[in-house]
Amino acid sequence: MTSFAPAVRAHHRTALAVVLCAGLTAVLTACAGEDPDKGTNGVGKLSAAEIDKKTRAAADSADAVRLAGTLVSKGGTYRLNMQLNAEGGTGSVTSKKNTFALLRIGDELFLKADAGFWNHDEASGKGEDSDQAAADKLQGKYVKVPEGDPTYKQLRGFTDKKILLDGLLALHGKVNKGDRDKVAGVPTVQIVGGKGEGGALDVSLKGTPYPVRVARGGGGGTVTLADWGRSFTLKPPSEDETVDYGGQLPKSSD
Repeated sequence: MTSFAPAVRAHHRTALAVVLCAGLTAVLTACAGEDPDKGTNGVGKLSAAEIDKKTRAAADSADAVRLAGTLVSKGGTYRLNMQLNAEGGTGSVTSKKNTFALLRIGDELFLKADAGFWNHDEASGKGEDSDQAAADKLQGKYVKVPEGDPTYKQLRGFTDKKILLDGLLALHGKVNKGDRDKVAGVPTVQIVGGKGEGGALDVSLKGTPYPVRVARGGGGGTVTLADWGRSFTLKPPSEDETVDYGGQLPKSSD
């Protein structure tokens, strides 16, 4: 008489092995956790130096960017909101005392501010009539800054994409990887100079690895970067918005 018991037992053993293997795989996957780079651009897997190189290349190749935040230097603290592209830039800069608008197209740089910006003696009440007259003439108007004026180079720097980004994105000391975070809902990986004292960059893990936030070393301020590659048009101010002061500009309150 033929017995079918061994075949039945073998079938159950095979089924049990499949179940056990599936369960073990699930446990191991749960223990390992999800891949943190799943669905990202993959730069989180790279070394700090490689991330630094990629994000700088991405920033250099972008046609445009918007910067907003605070810069701290020996000359003071400046809050800026600027749109920059290869042709120039436009936006506003706020210092301790004043807010002024900047517009640059090529080498033509325009500055617009209120009377208080131009009248450097206004606060002390010792302003001369000539200073007040100049301030009244210039307030609320775009003034073309002569290239030979002492302030031209400094003000132009706020409107120059390459100059600003070269300064902002420079990390000092050995570059290391920091934490992962989110900036305006965008997942990021951070790279830092030293342990952070040399500055920090948050690099996007979505799409192109653009820098989306910069914390400058030594308390030099924090700036967010957005609208990478979003084109915009720079238009010169109209004649009725412009005053041709001519020669060197008067001293300002800053």
